[in-house]
Amino acid sequence: MTERPLATRVFVAVAAALALLLLGAALGLLIRVPSFDRAEPEPTPVDVGFAQDMSVHHQQAVTMATLARERAADVAVRQLAFDIETNQRDQIGRMQGWLGLWHQPAQAVGPLMEWMSAEGHDHGTASTGPSSGGLMPGMASSAEMTHLHALRGPDFDVYFLQLMLRHHEGGAPMADYGARHATIPAVRELAKNMLGSQSNESELMRSMLAQRGARPL
Repeated sequence: MTERPLATRVFVAVAAALALLLLGAALGLLIRVPSFDRAEPEPTPVDVGFAQDMSVHHQQAVTMATLARERAADVAVRQLAFDIETNQRDQIGRMQGWLGLWHQPAQAVGPLMEWMSAEGHDHGTASTGPSSGGLMPGMASSAEMTHLHALRGPDFDVYFLQLMLRHHEGGAPMADYGARHATIPAVRELAKNMLGSQSNESELMRSMLAQRGARPL
């Protein structure tokens, strides 16, 4: 049998060694890399209740903002209304999408804001609960919405800012509770984003009311 040239034998040996190294590395990865296929945690009453009640709370803000975007006399008020309408429509869509994935109804079938006392969490003060009229904190009554529809010009701008400021501030405890007690990470993150953006908008509305010689409700 003809003996292979030295160069050929060296090449074969190096190739075999390299193949073994690659195989060992691949096996090492299979052994050492942990699995990231973790199940999403199950939504709790806080996750579900937050998505349901905040959707309802947001919907009134969208209704007011849509009206202001079309009717406000000041371009700055119209821009603010556009931002609120756009952001809160998007957030409603996300929350309703979650409820669909969780096979939960779009709105709560029981008492409003009951989730804020679920699982032994501290509800806070009684003022954070629904009003006697069944409205969540900060929401405008039917009479207030009718009055807003009847206004025009600068008077509309002022009343819109007053109602929306109260609306934002009324919803803040709900967002704060969701940010601290929700189980689903995406729910906590959305609640935190709400707190941040609405705090900035509230500060802006207070400034705009002051410029118009008006006070918050």
